[in-house]
Amino acid sequence: MKQPRVLIVGAGFGGIELARKLNKSPFEVLLLDRNNYHMFQPLLYQVATGGLEPDSVAYPVRRIFRGNKNVKFRMAEVQSVEPEAKRVQTSIGPLEYDYLVIATGSTNNYFNFEPVKESLLTLKSVTEALDIRSYLMQSLEKALAGLSRKGTHQPVNIAIIGGGPAGIELAGALAEMRRYVLPKDFPEIDFEDMKISLFEAVPRLLAAMSEESSEASQKYLEKMGVQVHLNTRVKEYDGKKLFLEDGSVFESSLVIWTAGVKGAPIQGLTEGNMVGGNRISINAYNQVEPYTNIFAIGDVSSKQDEENPRGLPMLAQVAIQQGRLTAKNLRLLHEGKALIPFEYNNKGVMATIGRNKAVVDLPHFRFQGVFAWFVWMFIHLISLAGFRNKLVTLIDWAQNYFNYDRPLGLIIRKYQRKPKKKVPEAAG
Repeated sequence: MKQPRVLIVGAGFGGIELARKLNKSPFEVLLLDRNNYHMFQPLLYQVATGGLEPDSVAYPVRRIFRGNKNVKFRMAEVQSVEPEAKRVQTSIGPLEYDYLVIATGSTNNYFNFEPVKESLLTLKSVTEALDIRSYLMQSLEKALAGLSRKGTHQPVNIAIIGGGPAGIELAGALAEMRRYVLPKDFPEIDFEDMKISLFEAVPRLLAAMSEESSEASQKYLEKMGVQVHLNTRVKEYDGKKLFLEDGSVFESSLVIWTAGVKGAPIQGLTEGNMVGGNRISINAYNQVEPYTNIFAIGDVSSKQDEENPRGLPMLAQVAIQQGRLTAKNLRLLHEGKALIPFEYNNKGVMATIGRNKAVVDLPHFRFQGVFAWFVWMFIHLISLAGFRNKLVTLIDWAQNYFNYDRPLGLIIRKYQRKPKKKVPEAAG
Protein backbone atom coordinates (compact mmCIF):
# COMPACT_ATOMS: atom_id res chain seq x y z
CA MET A 1 0.00 0.00 0.00
CA LYS A 2 1.36 3.42 -0.99
CA GLN A 3 2.31 5.72 1.88
CA PRO A 4 0.50 9.08 1.93
CA ARG A 5 2.94 11.89 1.13
CA VAL A 6 3.50 14.88 3.40
CA LEU A 7 5.15 17.69 1.46
CA ILE A 8 6.91 20.26 3.67
CA VAL A 9 7.96 23.52 2.00
CA GLY A 10 10.77 25.20 3.94
CA ALA A 11 13.66 23.88 6.04
CA GLY A 12 13.48 26.52 8.75
CA PHE A 13 12.80 25.89 12.43
CA GLY A 14 9.19 24.78 11.87
CA GLY A 15 9.82 22.59 8.82
CA ILE A 16 12.81 20.82 10.38
CA GLU A 17 10.98 20.15 13.65
CA LEU A 18 7.94 18.79 11.80
CA ALA A 19 10.06 16.47 9.66
CA ARG A 20 11.90 15.22 12.75
CA LYS A 21 8.66 14.43 14.54
CA LEU A 22 7.36 12.50 11.51
CA ASN A 23 10.26 10.06 11.76
CA LYS A 24 8.93 6.47 11.85
CA SER A 25 5.48 7.74 10.87
CA PRO A 26 3.14 6.13 8.30
CA PHE A 27 3.94 8.96 5.87
CA GLU A 28 6.42 9.50 3.07
CA VAL A 29 7.88 12.89 4.02
CA LEU A 30 9.38 15.10 1.32
CA LEU A 31 11.10 18.28 2.53
CA LEU A 32 11.78 21.07 0.02
CA ASP A 33 13.96 24.16 0.33
CA ARG A 34 15.75 26.48 -2.11
CA ASN A 35 18.95 25.95 -0.06
CA ASN A 36 20.43 22.61 0.97
CA TYR A 37 21.06 23.79 4.53
CA HIS A 38 19.16 24.76 7.65
CA MET A 39 20.14 28.27 8.77
CA PHE A 40 20.26 29.40 12.40
CA GLN A 41 19.08 32.94 11.75
CA PRO A 42 19.50 34.40 15.30
CA LEU A 43 23.29 34.30 14.88
CA LEU A 44 23.52 35.83 11.40
CA TYR A 45 24.66 39.13 12.88
CA GLN A 46 27.79 37.35 14.14
CA VAL A 47 28.55 36.16 10.62
CA ALA A 48 28.09 39.75 9.42
CA THR A 49 30.56 41.04 12.01
CA GLY A 50 33.13 38.24 11.71
CA GLY A 51 32.45 36.55 15.06
CA LEU A 52 31.43 33.31 13.33
CA GLU A 53 31.93 31.80 9.91
CA PRO A 54 28.93 30.83 7.75
CA ASP A 55 29.31 27.09 8.30
CA SER A 56 28.81 27.63 12.03
CA VAL A 57 25.22 28.82 11.54
CA ALA A 58 24.30 26.67 8.53
CA TYR A 59 23.95 22.86 8.62
CA PRO A 60 23.25 20.48 5.70
CA VAL A 61 19.62 19.32 5.71
CA ARG A 62 20.56 15.87 4.46
CA ARG A 63 22.89 15.39 7.42
CA ILE A 64 20.09 16.20 9.87
CA PHE A 65 18.05 13.31 8.47
CA ARG A 66 20.80 10.74 7.98
CA GLY A 67 19.43 7.29 8.76
CA ASN A 68 15.84 8.55 8.60
CA LYS A 69 14.21 6.30 6.00
CA ASN A 70 10.89 8.06 5.51
CA VAL A 71 12.19 11.66 5.24
CA LYS A 72 13.65 12.74 1.90
CA PHE A 73 15.01 16.13 0.86
CA ARG A 74 14.98 17.92 -2.47
CA MET A 75 16.69 21.24 -3.18
CA ALA A 76 13.99 23.11 -5.06
CA GLU A 77 12.09 26.37 -5.12
CA VAL A 78 8.32 26.07 -4.92
CA GLN A 79 6.61 28.42 -7.37
CA SER A 80 2.92 27.75 -6.74
CA VAL A 81 0.40 25.39 -5.20
CA GLU A 82 -2.63 23.89 -6.95
CA PRO A 83 -4.89 22.89 -4.03
CA GLU A 84 -7.59 21.17 -6.10
CA ALA A 85 -5.04 19.01 -7.92
CA LYS A 86 -3.03 18.39 -4.71
CA ARG A 87 0.12 19.47 -6.53
CA VAL A 88 2.87 22.08 -6.28
CA GLN A 89 4.88 23.49 -9.16
CA THR A 90 8.60 23.66 -8.42
CA SER A 91 11.92 24.41 -10.10
CA ILE A 92 12.42 20.63 -10.48
CA GLY A 93 8.95 19.99 -11.87
CA PRO A 94 5.48 19.28 -10.43
CA LEU A 95 5.20 17.33 -7.19
CA GLU A 96 2.03 15.77 -5.81
CA TYR A 97 1.05 15.57 -2.16
CA ASP A 98 -1.59 14.16 0.14
CA TYR A 99 -0.81 16.69 2.86
CA LEU A 100 0.97 20.02 2.36
CA VAL A 101 2.70 22.07 5.08
CA ILE A 102 3.83 25.58 4.14
CA ALA A 103 6.76 26.68 6.32
CA THR A 104 8.38 29.23 4.05
CA GLY A 105 9.18 31.77 6.76
CA SER A 106 9.49 35.50 6.22
CA THR A 107 11.27 38.04 4.08
CA ASN A 108 12.21 41.71 4.42
CA ASN A 109 9.41 44.25 4.55
CA TYR A 110 10.73 47.52 3.14
CA PHE A 111 7.49 49.49 3.56
CA ASN A 112 7.93 52.79 1.67
CA PHE A 113 11.61 52.01 1.00
CA GLU A 114 10.81 49.45 -1.71
CA PRO A 115 12.10 51.76 -4.52
CA VAL A 116 15.57 52.02 -2.91
CA LYS A 117 15.87 48.53 -1.43
CA GLU A 118 18.85 47.72 -3.67
CA SER A 119 20.80 50.46 -1.85
CA LEU A 120 20.15 48.85 1.55
CA LEU A 121 22.00 45.99 3.19
CA THR A 122 19.81 43.39 4.91
CA LEU A 123 20.27 40.48 7.30
CA LYS A 124 17.93 37.62 6.41
CA SER A 125 20.36 35.09 4.93
CA VAL A 126 23.96 33.89 5.10
CA THR A 127 24.62 35.61 1.76
CA GLU A 128 23.33 38.92 3.07
CA ALA A 129 25.41 38.60 6.25
CA LEU A 130 28.53 38.09 4.12
CA ASP A 131 27.54 41.09 2.00
CA ILE A 132 27.55 43.28 5.12
CA ARG A 133 30.95 41.95 6.17
CA SER A 134 32.45 42.44 2.69
CA TYR A 135 31.00 45.91 2.19
CA LEU A 136 32.28 47.09 5.57
CA MET A 137 35.80 45.89 4.79
CA GLN A 138 35.65 47.36 1.27
CA SER A 139 34.57 50.72 2.75
CA LEU A 140 37.51 50.68 5.18
CA GLU A 141 39.96 49.81 2.41
CA LYS A 142 38.51 52.67 0.35
CA ALA A 143 38.87 55.05 3.30
CA LEU A 144 42.49 53.96 3.71
CA ALA A 145 43.17 54.52 0.01
CA GLY A 146 41.73 58.04 0.32
CA LEU A 147 43.98 58.68 3.31
CA SER A 148 47.03 57.68 1.24
CA ARG A 149 46.07 59.95 -1.67
CA LYS A 150 44.72 63.01 0.09
CA GLY A 151 46.05 62.75 3.63
CA THR A 152 42.47 62.55 4.91
CA HIS A 153 39.69 60.00 4.68
CA GLN A 154 35.92 59.97 4.49
CA PRO A 155 34.52 58.57 7.77
CA VAL A 156 32.79 55.20 7.45
CA ASN A 157 29.44 55.85 9.10
CA ILE A 158 27.03 52.96 9.70
CA ALA A 159 23.28 53.41 9.98
CA ILE A 160 20.99 50.66 11.24
CA ILE A 161 17.26 51.11 10.66
CA GLY A 162 15.18 49.12 13.16
CA GLY A 163 15.47 48.72 16.93
CA GLY A 164 14.37 45.11 17.28
CA PRO A 165 16.64 42.23 18.40
CA ALA A 166 18.48 42.04 15.05
CA GLY A 167 19.15 45.78 15.03
CA ILE A 168 20.46 46.10 18.57
CA GLU A 169 22.54 42.90 18.38
CA LEU A 170 24.16 44.09 15.18
CA ALA A 171 24.77 47.58 16.60
CA GLY A 172 26.41 46.13 19.72
CA ALA A 173 28.66 43.82 17.70
CA LEU A 174 29.72 46.65 15.37
CA ALA A 175 30.49 48.89 18.35
CA GLU A 176 32.76 46.20 19.81
CA MET A 177 34.49 45.80 16.44
CA ARG A 178 35.08 49.54 16.26
CA ARG A 179 36.69 49.54 19.69
CA TYR A 180 38.65 46.28 19.86
CA VAL A 181 39.19 44.83 16.37
CA LEU A 182 39.33 47.40 13.59
CA PRO A 183 42.00 49.67 15.18
CA LYS A 184 44.39 46.69 15.16
CA ASP A 185 43.82 46.01 11.46
CA PHE A 186 43.59 49.66 10.34
CA PRO A 187 45.85 51.61 12.73
CA GLU A 188 46.03 54.56 10.30
CA ILE A 189 42.29 55.25 10.62
CA ASP A 190 40.91 57.23 13.53
CA PHE A 191 37.82 55.23 14.52
CA GLU A 192 36.61 58.01 16.77
CA ASP A 193 35.23 59.46 13.51
CA MET A 194 33.21 56.29 12.77
CA LYS A 195 29.59 56.78 13.77
CA ILE A 196 27.22 53.90 14.44
CA SER A 197 23.63 55.13 14.56
CA LEU A 198 20.46 53.19 15.28
CA PHE A 199 17.13 54.62 14.10
CA GLU A 200 13.84 53.43 15.59
CA ALA A 201 10.44 54.90 14.69
CA VAL A 202 8.72 54.08 18.01
CA PRO A 203 9.49 55.48 21.50
CA ARG A 204 11.67 52.56 22.66
CA LEU A 205 13.95 49.73 21.55
CA LEU A 206 12.81 46.09 21.68
CA ALA A 207 9.15 47.07 21.54
CA ALA A 208 8.06 43.42 21.93
CA MET A 209 9.99 43.03 25.19
CA SER A 210 9.56 44.55 28.66
CA GLU A 211 10.33 48.19 29.42
CA GLU A 212 13.15 47.07 31.73
CA SER A 213 14.83 45.22 28.85
CA SER A 214 14.22 48.15 26.53
CA GLU A 215 15.83 50.66 28.90
CA ALA A 216 18.74 48.35 29.69
CA SER A 217 19.50 47.71 26.00
CA GLN A 218 19.48 51.44 25.23
CA LYS A 219 21.78 52.14 28.18
CA TYR A 220 24.22 49.42 27.06
CA LEU A 221 24.31 50.68 23.46
CA GLU A 222 24.83 54.31 24.41
CA LYS A 223 27.63 53.34 26.79
CA MET A 224 29.28 51.55 23.84
CA GLY A 225 29.09 54.73 21.76
CA VAL A 226 26.09 53.88 19.60
CA GLN A 227 23.89 56.87 18.80
CA VAL A 228 20.31 55.76 19.48
CA HIS A 229 17.57 57.79 17.79
CA LEU A 230 14.07 56.98 19.07
CA ASN A 231 10.82 58.36 17.66
CA THR A 232 12.84 58.90 14.49
CA ARG A 233 11.30 57.92 11.21
CA VAL A 234 13.57 57.68 8.18
CA LYS A 235 11.93 59.33 5.20
CA GLU A 236 14.19 58.39 2.29
CA TYR A 237 17.69 57.34 1.24
CA ASP A 238 19.64 58.29 -1.87
CA GLY A 239 22.55 55.87 -1.47
CA LYS A 240 24.71 58.35 0.42
CA LYS A 241 22.39 60.25 2.76
CA LEU A 242 19.49 59.31 5.02
CA PHE A 243 16.78 61.95 5.18
CA LEU A 244 14.75 61.97 8.39
CA GLU A 245 11.18 63.22 8.81
CA ASP A 246 12.33 66.04 11.09
CA GLY A 247 14.46 67.43 8.23
CA SER A 248 17.87 66.30 9.54
CA VAL A 249 20.30 64.38 7.34
CA PHE A 250 22.67 61.52 8.21
CA GLU A 251 25.51 60.70 5.81
CA SER A 252 26.18 57.01 5.28
CA SER A 253 26.88 54.70 2.37
CA LEU A 254 26.43 51.67 4.65
CA VAL A 255 22.79 51.43 5.71
CA ILE A 256 21.50 48.16 7.17
CA TRP A 257 17.76 47.50 7.15
CA THR A 258 16.35 45.45 10.06
CA ALA A 259 13.08 47.40 10.42
CA GLY A 260 10.51 44.85 9.39
CA VAL A 261 9.60 41.46 8.00
CA LYS A 262 6.59 39.99 6.26
CA GLY A 263 5.45 36.48 5.42
CA ALA A 264 6.85 34.74 2.34
CA PRO A 265 3.87 32.66 1.12
CA ILE A 266 3.75 30.66 -2.10
CA GLN A 267 1.42 31.51 -4.98
CA GLY A 268 -1.87 29.71 -5.52
CA LEU A 269 -3.83 30.44 -2.36
CA THR A 270 -6.79 32.84 -2.55
CA GLU A 271 -6.79 36.41 -1.26
CA GLY A 272 -9.16 35.23 1.46
CA ASN A 273 -6.36 33.08 2.86
CA MET A 274 -4.10 36.11 3.36
CA VAL A 275 -4.10 38.50 6.33
CA GLY A 276 -1.94 41.41 7.52
CA GLY A 277 1.81 41.13 7.18
CA ASN A 278 1.44 39.02 4.01
CA ARG A 279 0.80 35.98 6.22
CA ILE A 280 -1.44 32.97 5.65
CA SER A 281 -4.52 32.77 7.87
CA ILE A 282 -4.78 29.50 9.79
CA ASN A 283 -7.30 27.97 12.18
CA ALA A 284 -6.69 26.59 15.65
CA TYR A 285 -5.15 23.41 14.18
CA ASN A 286 -2.70 25.26 11.86
CA GLN A 287 -4.87 24.38 8.85
CA VAL A 288 -5.41 26.74 5.90
CA GLU A 289 -9.18 26.81 5.53
CA PRO A 290 -11.18 25.55 3.72
CA TYR A 291 -8.59 22.84 3.05
CA THR A 292 -8.19 20.10 5.64
CA ASN A 293 -4.98 18.81 4.05
CA ILE A 294 -3.03 22.11 3.84
CA PHE A 295 -1.26 23.53 6.89
CA ALA A 296 0.91 26.61 7.47
CA ILE A 297 3.36 27.07 10.35
CA GLY A 298 5.97 29.56 11.51
CA ASP A 299 6.45 33.14 10.33
CA VAL A 300 4.35 32.68 7.19
CA SER A 301 1.25 31.76 9.23
CA SER A 302 -1.06 33.86 11.37
CA LYS A 303 -3.79 32.76 13.80
CA GLN A 304 -5.58 35.95 14.78
CA ASP A 305 -7.80 36.16 17.86
CA GLU A 306 -8.67 38.62 20.64
CA GLU A 307 -5.46 37.86 22.54
CA ASN A 308 -3.28 38.10 19.41
CA PRO A 309 -5.08 40.41 16.92
CA ARG A 310 -2.00 40.49 14.67
CA GLY A 311 -1.19 36.81 15.07
CA LEU A 312 1.52 35.16 17.14
CA PRO A 313 5.01 36.73 17.11
CA MET A 314 7.42 35.69 14.37
CA LEU A 315 9.72 33.73 16.68
CA ALA A 316 11.57 30.43 16.31
CA GLN A 317 9.78 28.99 19.35
CA VAL A 318 6.38 29.54 17.75
CA ALA A 319 7.49 27.72 14.58
CA ILE A 320 9.03 24.83 16.52
CA GLN A 321 5.94 24.32 18.67
CA GLN A 322 3.65 24.55 15.64
CA GLY A 323 5.79 21.98 13.83
CA ARG A 324 5.58 19.65 16.80
CA LEU A 325 1.79 19.89 17.04
CA THR A 326 1.28 19.60 13.27
CA ALA A 327 3.14 16.29 13.32
CA LYS A 328 0.65 15.01 15.93
CA ASN A 329 -2.33 16.37 14.01
CA LEU A 330 -1.20 14.78 10.75
CA ARG A 331 -1.15 11.40 12.46
CA LEU A 332 -4.58 12.06 13.98
CA LEU A 333 -5.99 13.22 10.66
CA HIS A 334 -4.65 10.10 8.95
CA GLU A 335 -6.32 7.96 11.64
CA GLY A 336 -9.62 9.84 11.40
CA LYS A 337 -9.39 11.21 14.95
CA ALA A 338 -10.09 14.69 16.37
CA LEU A 339 -7.31 17.23 16.01
CA ILE A 340 -5.61 19.08 18.88
CA PRO A 341 -5.78 22.91 18.90
CA PHE A 342 -2.50 24.82 19.10
CA GLU A 343 -1.59 26.61 22.32
CA TYR A 344 1.60 28.64 22.37
CA ASN A 345 3.81 28.12 25.39
CA ASN A 346 5.78 31.35 25.75
CA LYS A 347 9.22 30.33 27.05
CA GLY A 348 10.57 33.87 26.95
CA VAL A 349 12.57 36.12 24.64
CA MET A 350 16.10 37.46 24.86
CA ALA A 351 18.65 39.64 23.08
CA THR A 352 22.36 40.36 23.48
CA ILE A 353 24.03 43.73 23.13
CA GLY A 354 27.64 42.57 23.24
CA ARG A 355 30.14 41.08 25.63
CA ASN A 356 28.62 40.50 29.10
CA LYS A 357 25.48 42.39 28.12
CA ALA A 358 22.09 40.81 27.41
CA VAL A 359 18.44 41.12 28.35
CA VAL A 360 16.12 38.21 29.11
CA ASP A 361 12.35 38.26 29.54
CA LEU A 362 10.92 35.03 30.95
CA PRO A 363 7.16 34.66 31.55
CA HIS A 364 7.48 35.46 35.28
CA PHE A 365 11.04 36.75 35.62
CA ARG A 366 13.25 39.36 33.92
CA PHE A 367 16.96 40.00 34.25
CA GLN A 368 19.81 41.78 32.47
CA GLY A 369 23.59 41.88 32.47
CA VAL A 370 26.31 39.23 32.71
CA PHE A 371 24.10 36.34 33.87
CA ALA A 372 21.60 37.11 31.11
CA TRP A 373 24.48 37.03 28.61
CA PHE A 374 25.58 33.55 29.74
CA VAL A 375 21.97 32.34 29.57
CA TRP A 376 21.68 33.78 26.05
CA MET A 377 24.90 32.02 24.99
CA PHE A 378 23.83 28.68 26.46
CA ILE A 379 20.39 28.71 24.84
CA HIS A 380 21.76 29.67 21.42
CA LEU A 381 24.59 27.15 21.64
CA ILE A 382 22.35 24.16 22.39
CA SER A 383 19.90 25.29 19.68
CA LEU A 384 22.48 25.03 16.89
CA ALA A 385 22.14 22.01 14.60
CA GLY A 386 24.99 19.50 14.70
CA PHE A 387 27.70 18.75 17.26
CA ARG A 388 30.43 20.27 15.07
CA ASN A 389 28.61 23.61 14.82
CA LYS A 390 28.14 23.68 18.59
CA LEU A 391 31.82 22.90 19.22
CA VAL A 392 33.23 25.35 16.65
CA THR A 393 30.92 28.13 17.89
CA LEU A 394 31.93 27.50 21.50
CA ILE A 395 35.63 27.65 20.58
CA ASP A 396 35.16 30.85 18.55
CA TRP A 397 33.20 32.50 21.35
CA ALA A 398 35.78 31.51 23.97
CA GLN A 399 38.63 32.81 21.80
CA ASN A 400 36.80 36.09 21.12
CA TYR A 401 36.02 36.51 24.80
CA PHE A 402 39.60 36.21 26.00
CA ASN A 403 41.48 38.05 23.25
CA TYR A 404 38.85 40.64 22.23
CA ASP A 405 39.38 39.66 18.60
CA ARG A 406 37.51 37.95 15.81
CA PRO A 407 38.53 36.39 12.49
CA LEU A 408 37.37 39.33 10.39
CA GLY A 409 39.07 40.81 7.36
CA LEU A 410 38.77 38.56 4.32
CA ILE A 411 36.94 39.97 1.32
CA ILE A 412 36.19 36.62 -0.32
CA ARG A 413 33.80 38.10 -2.84
CA LYS A 414 33.29 41.80 -3.35
CA TYR A 415 29.85 43.20 -2.69
CA GLN A 416 28.54 45.50 -5.41
CA ARG A 417 25.30 47.38 -5.26
CA LYS A 418 22.90 46.71 -8.07
CA PRO A 419 22.44 49.74 -10.33
CA LYS A 420 19.29 51.73 -9.65
CA LYS A 421 16.45 50.96 -11.99
CA LYS A 422 15.64 53.81 -14.32
CA VAL A 423 12.08 55.04 -14.19
CA PRO A 424 10.75 55.25 -17.75
CA GLU A 425 9.79 58.75 -18.85
CA ALA A 426 6.16 59.47 -19.52
CA ALA A 427 5.20 59.41 -23.19
CA GLY A 428 4.50 62.73 -24.91
